[in-house]
Amino acid sequence: MRVIDVFSNNFDKISGKKRRIKFIILHYTGMQSTIESISRLKSAKSKVSCHYLISKNGHIYRLVSEKNVAWHSGKSRWREFVNLNTCSVGIEIQNKGHGKNYEMYDVKQIDAVKNLCKKLRKKYKIPFKNILGHSDIAPLRKKDPGEKFPWNSIIYIPSIKKLSKKKIKEKKGLMRENFFKNIKLLGYRYFKTKKKNLTDKMIIKAFQMRYLPEKVTGKIDKKTYILSQLLAQK
Repeated sequence: MRVIDVFSNNFDKISGKKRRIKFIILHYTGMQSTIESISRLKSAKSKVSCHYLISKNGHIYRLVSEKNVAWHSGKSRWREFVNLNTCSVGIEIQNKGHGKNYEMYDVKQIDAVKNLCKKLRKKYKIPFKNILGHSDIAPLRKKDPGEKFPWNSIIYIPSIKKLSKKKIKEKKGLMRENFFKNIKLLGYRYFKTKKKNLTDKMIIKAFQMRYLPEKVTGKIDKKTYILSQLLAQK
């Protein structure tokens, strides 16, 4: 796997100890081209960076060494972890993103993502459940890599056909409460379960973008609820 070095100075060093990497965080660049993305990720003014950038044609660029902390996650939470920059490898994928002619990911890009994730998983013993999107760890701020990213090619997602045949016994209010209990077991944070609010809707959307990309509504329907149950049981 060929990696092209285009190093950025936007990183922090961990002094006196080796960095413990537990997560892989996937992003889209939200920029028009790979050249623009590299320029922004190297700019001192932007105050952002990543470890790797994957272009539309599947080329892999390294901007920050894995031993250093890249600035890609910002304010973020997952399970007991806060501000995941310190314990993750950040991968940016070239894509214009929401609001900028959001496009399908190229097959070559996804192949490169899979190969890079495979290498990182083996090197740091990272489980599949710890490959996350920026929207998973910062759902109130971020949408990337978005519903067009083919998560089912990276992680296991239960069959949608099986979900349609299952029955729900809980009443609507209890279903909502249990849904948030389920996704809390997965690792999602930030939500308020007692009443409907915008915060909860954004977190439901984050869950759907990852697991039900064909139906990103921010509402807890039958498939969304049952899928949360199945995933929480694994």
